[in-house]
Amino acid sequence: MSTQHTAKTLQGRIAVITGASSGIGEATAEKLAELGAQVVVIARRAERLTDLVTRIQKNGGSALAIAADVTDKAAVRAAADRVETELGGADLLLNNAGVMLPAPIEELATDQWQHQIDLNITGLMNTTAAFTPQLVRAARERGVADLINTSSIAAQNIFPTFAVYSATKAYVTHLSRHLRTELGPKNVRVAAIEPGIVGTELQSHVTDEGAQTWLTDSKNTMEWLTAQDIADTIGFLASLPPRVNLQQVTIMPTRQLS
Repeated sequence: MSTQHTAKTLQGRIAVITGASSGIGEATAEKLAELGAQVVVIARRAERLTDLVTRIQKNGGSALAIAADVTDKAAVRAAADRVETELGGADLLLNNAGVMLPAPIEELATDQWQHQIDLNITGLMNTTAAFTPQLVRAARERGVADLINTSSIAAQNIFPTFAVYSATKAYVTHLSRHLRTELGPKNVRVAAIEPGIVGTELQSHVTDEGAQTWLTDSKNTMEWLTAQDIADTIGFLASLPPRVNLQQVTIMPTRQLS
């Protein structure tokens, strides 16, 4: 996509995106780069990140890939140190890495429970801890910084067999509200994005037959959101005047009722 006629509303900003090797993270990296930000893409799959950086650069953007697992606190800390050293620090963080593994609670899929908690909660806390000092400093120096967390409509609504996933996303939404009370007065905007069903790799990770059937049936009755829809929304949030903070944005497919 040519960026020739795109307003560079994020020119000069440094945006860190986790879970950037596919889906929402990948699309958001391309969108923010198109808007003029220098993006730092973080995920485990180095080869996917390399392809993403090449694509961004081909379209006139600037990107740096850092292969890291957000559940590894030391690796995330090293990534933050690299952003600090090479780019002067981040002023936008999209906490997007996550996994969805629904199953009936009576199946006692404890390994899947732990994986969701480790990635959706602990991973998010690791990146928040590593980059918050950079965000606060950037906001003090430039007047604005953004901390955007990818939550889900599951944080609000009830979906049988999605209990653990939904609980992790409720944590993300509630944490975001609290962080805003601390960081907002320091010019760091905090937002939680709560999408309904988005067509990404998340669905391919689902192993429970009941959940697979529900997802397949839903695709036959509605047009799912795309990762680009969410990326465009995140680009909009980050481009707003510094005085404006949309703290919680719910984005639903038109025909998804809950």
